[in-house]
Amino acid sequence: MKIREIREILRAMEATGASELTLETPDYKIQIKRGGTETPVRVVEAVANPAPAAAPPPPPAPAEAAPPEPEAKAEQAPASEHEDDCPNCVVVKAPIVGTFYRRPAPDAEPFVKEGDRVEKGQVLCIIEAMKLFNEIESEVSGIVRKILVEDGAPVEYGQPLFLIEPT
Repeated sequence: MKIREIREILRAMEATGASELTLETPDYKIQIKRGGTETPVRVVEAVANPAPAAAPPPPPAPAEAAPPEPEAKAEQAPASEHEDDCPNCVVVKAPIVGTFYRRPAPDAEPFVKEGDRVEKGQVLCIIEAMKLFNEIESEVSGIVRKILVEDGAPVEYGQPLFLIEPT
């Protein structure tokens, strides 16, 4: 489901006054609940229906005692390492695992650039997870001081994405 389609559904819900919607297809199930004017729209559940799982592969043959391989380090440094870049900044972290996109479409301008002023609730990026595009919003009003992830890069839960200096 594309962001455009979700926005159309939300507009239709607002126009009709509907407060809850559940939509299920062979590919996904999405449940949306809206509160009054004080409560924003929230996605309650979004589940992709995976294809039936194939039989698991046979276990690998036991190897002689080999030293364990070091875990791959994340490409991005933890938030504490970015404190020197902007000690007063708020670190916006990935709320889910997925693919980070700076723009709503490949041919569109990025949502934000370093140095841009943003308002609380403004969309900063999209993280695609299980064919769902999740808009990530700014937690504060301020100036985008640093974008910590490359467009199209995979992100982990809790990984720092942006440094925003509150104003």
